Amino acid sequence: MVNISDAGVTAVVLVSVLIGFCVALFYAWETSKIALRPDVVSMQNVDSTSGLLNHQQVRGNDNQERSLENVATIVDAIAEGANAFLMMEYIYLAVFVAGFSVIVLIAVGATTKHWDDAALTMVAFILGAGTSILSGFIGMRIAVFANGRVAKSAIEGIGAAFQTAFKAGTVMGFALVSLGVLMLFITIKLFALYYKDYMSITGSDVCRRMFESISGFGLGGSSVALFARVGGGIYTKAADVGADLVGKVEKNIPEDDPRNPAVIADNVGDNVGDIAGMGADLFGSFAESTCAALVLTSQSLELSISPAALGFPLAISAVGIIMSLLTTFFSTACFLVKEKADVEQSLKRQLIVSTILMSPTVFLLAYGFLPNSFSVAGKDGVMYWHIGFCILAGLWSGLIIGFVTEYYTSHSYSPVREVSESCKTGAATNIIFGLALGYKSVIVPVFCIAATIYLSFSLAGMYGIAMAALGILSTLPVGLTIDAYGPISDNAGGIAEMAHMGPHIRDATDALDAAGNTTAAIGKGFAIGSAAFVSLALFGAFVNTIGLPNVDILHPFVFAGLLVGAMLPYWFSAMTMKSVGDAAMAMVHEVRRQFQGENGVRLMAGTQKPDYATCVSIATTAALREMIAPGCLVIFTPLLTGFLFGYEALCGVLVGALVSGVQIAISASNTGGAWDNAKKYIEAGGLEVEIEGEGKRQSKKGDDVHKAAVTGDTVGDPLKDTSGPSLNILIKLMAIISLVFARAFPSDGYFVRLCNVGK
Repeated sequence: MVNISDAGVTAVVLVSVLIGFCVALFYAWETSKIALRPDVVSMQNVDSTSGLLNHQQVRGNDNQERSLENVATIVDAIAEGANAFLMMEYIYLAVFVAGFSVIVLIAVGATTKHWDDAALTMVAFILGAGTSILSGFIGMRIAVFANGRVAKSAIEGIGAAFQTAFKAGTVMGFALVSLGVLMLFITIKLFALYYKDYMSITGSDVCRRMFESISGFGLGGSSVALFARVGGGIYTKAADVGADLVGKVEKNIPEDDPRNPAVIADNVGDNVGDIAGMGADLFGSFAESTCAALVLTSQSLELSISPAALGFPLAISAVGIIMSLLTTFFSTACFLVKEKADVEQSLKRQLIVSTILMSPTVFLLAYGFLPNSFSVAGKDGVMYWHIGFCILAGLWSGLIIGFVTEYYTSHSYSPVREVSESCKTGAATNIIFGLALGYKSVIVPVFCIAATIYLSFSLAGMYGIAMAALGILSTLPVGLTIDAYGPISDNAGGIAEMAHMGPHIRDATDALDAAGNTTAAIGKGFAIGSAAFVSLALFGAFVNTIGLPNVDILHPFVFAGLLVGAMLPYWFSAMTMKSVGDAAMAMVHEVRRQFQGENGVRLMAGTQKPDYATCVSIATTAALREMIAPGCLVIFTPLLTGFLFGYEALCGVLVGALVSGVQIAISASNTGGAWDNAKKYIEAGGLEVEIEGEGKRQSKKGDDVHKAAVTGDTVGDPLKDTSGPSLNILIKLMAIISLVFARAFPSDGYFVRLCNVGK
């Protein structure tokens, strides 16, 4: 072992974070050099009723400057809607954070009698929540700033548009991870000022108390992520479903047509759901996995007295920033995108290269930061290279899960093409084939997760599983980059359509979006896989904290908890799906109302501006109202179970939710992704259809096959963008709540004690 001091750990973390911020600022500056508005714009062809350029004049692309002015106007409208939603959401979140922080203080303080620990747990919770809110806001601002510039870059060709979208995604990836690492590092250092003897041999209990208090940071991050994911997901899918059902199916107008009143709300939703929600979600995963590893580290005598070992979990994420930077340079500077086929390969290369670069690095980190041999989480004789293999298993599991997800959601492969073929016989067979695909797509990821868990637990117990969780998240800047790239490209295509920039621009943005759909699906698979490891790592920290050596599933409360926990993801999914349905119904009614009568005739003719603001308001109100009930279900289930029935019953609930939730999440996300890309495959003319009176021809937008595909895509939207991604927060948040309140839960529960009175 190389003897790394506390100052050495600080240097590794701060240098990596500084590099990450510099990368983000550099690419932000590069993106800002693309001027969105021309210096001089002739506004003679601007329609006074709509504020947008005349449809016929600009459709012919006779004045590029006026098209770009249109782009700037649309971007302003999207930014206004996104800011309005996030500000309202953050007001709700501020109330929640204030109220729940008091619950944390009272519950932990009153039961453990360590009021100072409870107060610091509350502080950590507030810091984590604030960082999560900031992460989501930064992501949204970057996306809104970039999407119009991607549309403008498409004028120069697909290569320039790809570079702009990728650079914007890179800003988000590096900024969010650097911010997360820095804030958690600062939290640790601040708490260390209070727990001055936290690394002394006699103060090992102090070290444990300190890091259990810091676990509140992960709770804050994940709590905000839940509401950001659910609220943002309901918003984006309500707008998307409303726009699709009335615009594409009923009125047969193109996607993102400016005549559709829901189109601005749809584009706003991409930013608040797929960007802000996703950023908060993955920040929560990072915070929770790191906190779980820190808690387990603090419970080991050999590790708790070593500054290097205590800094090891943060060092993995910090060095991952450097490896991600090398990946970004290698994949963009050495392999330029020149045509459509290059886009998806370039994005996938990011995942492969970052995994390869990180693989030997984890062994070097383990050698430098960990003792040669140590005991942790009830496992004796753990070697530093055992930990290297645990991290490596998580790292490669993430890659395998990502590529399995791609196989089941990309129209380059047979599963999605089979779903496309099924559309020839209508929407019903499309639904059947899509559901079957989603169920089948669970098999390989679950085997992969199971094998990683077995290997990691065999080598280092629950600490090994925590290391596997950090492994899958070690290249998070790259994962966030390609995740953000998709919604940015999707929005750019919508803006190009609304601004009448011409079909060649839309062709370029559609190619970017098609690849983005696949990488977004990969990102969701990656997030769900990481959630499984993070949740199990948190569960391990929980059982070690309460001192429970084994969980007996034949115990009646444990088995009952298993059943209840396995049911919770279904209950949660039902609530979020219905929420999207209710919000979408309100959106459909509004869009239909605007298309009725003489008003609708003028809308279809392009001579009247749609009422975008009402649709934005409907989506905002519905999302904020509907996110409360699912959030309460997730937050209060572990608390009520733990306090009323004891921590053994809670163990059953946590395991049941994990086992059930991971599989439902994978299935839902992949089913929705397959339906989406089956629709895009048909729109691209990839399917040969036989039309009565016309013979055989390639499929196209507007025909019956396409309408069947749109129906499937509409059903799949809430599955892949609301319920599926939100489930990974459900299993993580329940586990981190259990860890934070672990010492407050009684062994048998207050309800059980009440029932036993007098016996």
